[in-house]
Amino acid sequence: MHSRIVVVALLLLLIGRTATAQQPDTTRPTAIDPDLEELANARNPKEYTIAGIAVTGTKYRDESLLLSISGLSIGDKVVIPGSDNISKAIINLWKQNLFSDVEIFYTKVEGRNLYIEINVTERPSLSNFYFKGVKKSEQEDLSGKTGLVKGRVITENMKKTAVENIIKYYVEKGFQGAKVTIEETPDPAFVNTQQLTFRIAKGNKVRINQVSFFGNEEVNELRLKKKMKGTKETTRLTLYPKVDSSSYGVQKPVSISEYMKDLGFLSVTKTGNFLDPYFRFKLFSSAKYNETKYIEDKEKILEYYNSLGYRDAAILEDTMYYTKKGNLNIDLKVDEGRRYYFGNIAWRGNTQYSDSVLNVLLGIKKGDIYNLETLNSKLGKQMSPEGGDISGLYMDDGYLFFSIDPIETAVYNDTIDFEIRMREGPQATIKNVNIAGNEKTKEHVIRREIRTVPGEKFSRAALIRSNREIANLGFFNQEKIDINPVPNPDDGTVDINYKVEEKSNDQLELSAGWGGNIGLTGTLGVTFNNFSIKNIFNKKTWDPLPSGDGQKLSLRLQSNGRQFRSYNFSFTEPWLGGKRRNSFTVSFYSTRFANSYNPFTGLYDRKAGDTSYLRTLGVSIALGKQLRWPDDFFTLVYSLNFTQYKLRNYPALFRNLDNLTAHNLSLKLALSRSSIDQPIFPKSGSNFMASVQATPPYSLIDPSRVKSANAYELPEFHKWRFTGEWYVPIGKPMGADKSRQFVLKAAAKFGFMGRYNSKLDYSPFERFQVGDAGLTNNFGLLGYDIIAHRGYPVYDNSDPTINPDRSSATEFFTMFNKYTLELRYPFSTNPNSTIFGLAFFEAANGWYNYKDYNPFQLRRSAGVGMRFFLPMFGLLGFDYGVGFDRITPNGKLRDAARFTFMLGFEPE
Repeated sequence: MHSRIVVVALLLLLIGRTATAQQPDTTRPTAIDPDLEELANARNPKEYTIAGIAVTGTKYRDESLLLSISGLSIGDKVVIPGSDNISKAIINLWKQNLFSDVEIFYTKVEGRNLYIEINVTERPSLSNFYFKGVKKSEQEDLSGKTGLVKGRVITENMKKTAVENIIKYYVEKGFQGAKVTIEETPDPAFVNTQQLTFRIAKGNKVRINQVSFFGNEEVNELRLKKKMKGTKETTRLTLYPKVDSSSYGVQKPVSISEYMKDLGFLSVTKTGNFLDPYFRFKLFSSAKYNETKYIEDKEKILEYYNSLGYRDAAILEDTMYYTKKGNLNIDLKVDEGRRYYFGNIAWRGNTQYSDSVLNVLLGIKKGDIYNLETLNSKLGKQMSPEGGDISGLYMDDGYLFFSIDPIETAVYNDTIDFEIRMREGPQATIKNVNIAGNEKTKEHVIRREIRTVPGEKFSRAALIRSNREIANLGFFNQEKIDINPVPNPDDGTVDINYKVEEKSNDQLELSAGWGGNIGLTGTLGVTFNNFSIKNIFNKKTWDPLPSGDGQKLSLRLQSNGRQFRSYNFSFTEPWLGGKRRNSFTVSFYSTRFANSYNPFTGLYDRKAGDTSYLRTLGVSIALGKQLRWPDDFFTLVYSLNFTQYKLRNYPALFRNLDNLTAHNLSLKLALSRSSIDQPIFPKSGSNFMASVQATPPYSLIDPSRVKSANAYELPEFHKWRFTGEWYVPIGKPMGADKSRQFVLKAAAKFGFMGRYNSKLDYSPFERFQVGDAGLTNNFGLLGYDIIAHRGYPVYDNSDPTINPDRSSATEFFTMFNKYTLELRYPFSTNPNSTIFGLAFFEAANGWYNYKDYNPFQLRRSAGVGMRFFLPMFGLLGFDYGVGFDRITPNGKLRDAARFTFMLGFEPE
C-alpha cells in the first residue's frame, strides 16, 4: 500500500472528493464544521498554530517516539495552503519502514489554532522464516544468505532482497530459472508478528555440454577454453583420431608434441607427419553454468588475445541453446583482428634517469609482440610489491608524486609507437610517522622495526619492508597491518600512518599423563613473547606478567617424581641496548632421566632409578648481530655453550660408557638470512642458515687423551650445519579476502660432524638422529640434533634395506642429508586459528663416516598433513606419511605408513 494524506472538509466528504498528497488539508469531522469547510476551500495562505496532536492506529509503538520522528509538535506554525511541515512529517514516518500506511487529518480549527490527527497502520515483525522444497543442508546455507533477521519489521524490500539472494544462491550452483513464492502467516505466539515461508522450486541444474568458438583462425580453440576457468565443459574422456600436424596451425618454434601436452593431453606420439590417437581427460571439472563467471571468462579471453598482440580482438556474439538432455551449448563468435607489435618508444619528462636506463628496466624492444598488460606492469601502473618497475624505481628514491602514462602516438600497419610521458615531481620527505592500534605493545617496539624515519626520503620499498618487520614480530595480525601514506603537496612532505591490530601470542602448556611403568607425569610451561623485564617490579603492569617491550621469557617444568624431571628457562632481548638489532639470549636447563628397569627382577622398579640414570645440566649465552652486508637480512649469532652429561649405570647408550661424567664446552657461530614475509604461514621469501660448532682440540693439546679410559670426559668435535628453505606462491590468491594461495616450500638440509684426531672416535655427543616426527626423546638429552623424517621410525643404519623399521636406534649418525618439497594451502589465515594443509615428499638419510657417504642413497616418503596454529598452544601438526623404502615385496602399503604428531615448532 502507498501512503496517502487525506485532508477532507465536510463538504468534500459528502461529495466523495479527496485531496492529494501535495494538498494535505483533509479533515475528519463528525459533523459539518464551517471552519474546516472554510479551511478546505481557502485560496489565500493563512498561518495557523498546532494546538493539539492526536496519534491513532499505533498499538505497539511508543506515541512520543512517533511524534518525535514526525517532527511535528504543539506550538509549531503552519501555513495553509502551502506548508511543507505536514508532507515532511509523512516522509519522516514513512522512512522508518515501520508502517504500511500513514495518514494525517485536520480535525478541528479554533481561530488560528489547528488540531491534527496522525493515523498509522503498523507493519508486523518477523518472528521466524522457513524454506520448503529444498534439502536440509541447503536450508542451513540459505539461512545465512538471505539477510533475514528475526525481530525486524517486514518490508517489501526485505522480502524482495531475500528472494533475490535465494535465486542468486541457486544460480551459483548451476540452477537456472529457480522460482520462489512467499507465504505470510501470523504467528499466534507473538503479537503483531508474522512467519515467512519461502517455497522454492529450484528446477534442474544446468550443465555446460560444450563450448565452441568460431572465427578463431590464429589461436587454437583449446587454448581459449583453458582461459575460461569458471566455464567448463562436462567432464569427458575423448579419443582423438590421427591429425595432420602440418595443418594444425601451431605457431613455431613450439613442437606439436609440446603444444598438445601443454594443453593437458596425457600422451602424444608422432608418426611421420601424423599424431597417433591420444587421450585427454579433464579431472575435477565443474561444468555448472554461472552467469557471473561466464561474463568474467569472456573478459579473460579478450585479455588473452590482447596478451598475444591482438588488441582489437572482440567477441561479436555468443549464443546459448539447450540440448535434448537439458544441458547447455555455448557458441562464441570472435573477431581476432590483426596482431600488433611494439614500435618506437620515446620518453618525455624524465630528468632523473636517462632513456637508456629506462629502456633497460622496461625490457620491451621494437618488434616485440604488443601486450598492454606487460607494458603497464613494467611501468608500474599495476603496483607490485616485488618492485622492478619504473614507478618503483622513482618511488624508492622519494618521488611520491611521480606519475607515468603511456600514449599511443602512431599506429601504422601492424606497429604501434608509444610516448611515455612522465611527471617526476619533487622528492617527498617523511614528516610524521604515526602508530595506532597498539594497546599492549610499547610504541618504541614498533618504531624500531619500521624503515620509514622522519626526515628521510620517501621509499616504497621501505614501506614494504616495514610491513614485513612488523608482521614478523608476531604481536599483530599480519593480515590487518595497514600503512597509509598521506602526502602534503604544499610542503613536499608525507605523513605515514601505521595501524595495527594486536593478537595474543603468549603460549601455555599444561598437561598430565599416566604410564603403567612411569606413573603420573605433569607438564607446566609458559612462554611470554612480549615480555617486559624492566617492569617486573611494577605490579601495575602485571597482566598476568609485565609485557609490551618485545622480550621473550620461557619457563617449562616437567616431572613425574623420581622417574623423570626437566627444568628449562630462557630469556631473549631482541634489541640489546635499544639502538641496534643485537639480540641477547641466556638459557638454562637441567634434566634427569632414570632407568627404572631392574635387571635382577626383570621388572620396572622406580627405586632402580636412584642408581641408574642420565642427567644433563646446561647453560648457554648467545649474542646476535644484524649485518648490513651483503644486505640487512643477514644475522650473525655467536653462542657459548656448556653442558654436563652424567651417566650412572645407564646402559644401551654407548658401548662401554655406562658410567661417565662429561663436560662439553663449545662455541657456535651461525650466519643466517631470512626474508620470509610472515612467520606462521610464509607465502614468499627464504631462510638460509650456515653454522659451525666446535670444541677445543683437547687430543691435539694432550695426545695422551687418545688412549685414556676417560677420553670422552672432554668431548671434542666440530659440527657443520646448513639449512635452506624457499617459499614460492603458486597461482593467484583466492577467497573473498584474497589471502588464500597455494605455496610451494622447498628445503634442503645437511649436517656433518668432524673430529680433530683420527685416532679418536667421533664424539658420542652432539650427533644426528634421523627419523620419526622430530620430537625430543631421551637421546635429545645428549645434545643430538633430531632430524624428522615422516613415514619412517628412528633408524640407525644408512642402508634403507637393512632394518628400516628399527624403532629403538642404538647408534647415531655423524652426517645426514634431507630434502623436502611441500605444497601448502591455507584454510584459515585468522591469527587466532591459522590452519593450513600440506602434501609432502621427503628424502633423507644418515651415515657414520665419509667413506660410506652416498648422497643418492636416500629414504623416500610422501604423504599429507595439517597444521594448526593456536596462539595459546603454538603450532600443532599431524602428518600421515608412507615410506617407500619400507615396502617389502609381499608387504602392503598400509604397513609402510606412519602417523606422526608435532607440537610447538616445525620439526627439523
